[in-house]
Amino acid sequence: MPIYAYKCTSCGFAKDVLQKISDAPLEVCPSCGQAHFKKQLTAAGFQLKGSGWYVTDFKGNGNTGASGQTSVAPESSNAAAPAPAAPSSTSTPSTD
Repeated sequence: MPIYAYKCTSCGFAKDVLQKISDAPLEVCPSCGQAHFKKQLTAAGFQLKGSGWYVTDFKGNGNTGASGQTSVAPESSNAAAPAPAAPSSTSTPSTD
């Protein structure tokens, strides 16, 4: 069962309440009795640690396929080496 944080907008009373998801939200403040008890938006109360799916599948920058393996282009043995850079067309005249 989740824990919900409530706060009264009238008196400022705050309380964490263990409720079922299907339970109706509380509306009456247990401190002042006003109908200003509102559910607060809070961060999730858990952290993902260890070597779970999120580390193994989504940690790297590579693309992952359906098999969960990083997809890399296969190397070809017939691939030609890159051509060296062409010499610069501007040359200094030689002074002999």
